[in-house]
Amino acid sequence: MLTVYPLFIGTWEIILIILVILLIFGGKKIPELMKGLGKGIKSFKEGMNEIDEQINQSSPSKPDPKSEETPKSE
Repeated sequence: MLTVYPLFIGTWEIILIILVILLIFGGKKIPELMKGLGKGIKSFKEGMNEIDEQINQSSPSKPDPKSEETPKSE
């Protein structure tokens, strides 16, 4: 019996998807679409980094045990 995985995409399926995209948008529009996609991904990553920075700034920082100096007894 053949097992079908719903999220598995093979080589032929990828080729078919690329051909359909070429037919729908044409060769001249694809670089513009990819440029917009790249800008969107960059903007998303910058937003995620800003959120991480805000979370790190608002949370109390724990002192690093290695950087603490131990008093020397004389």
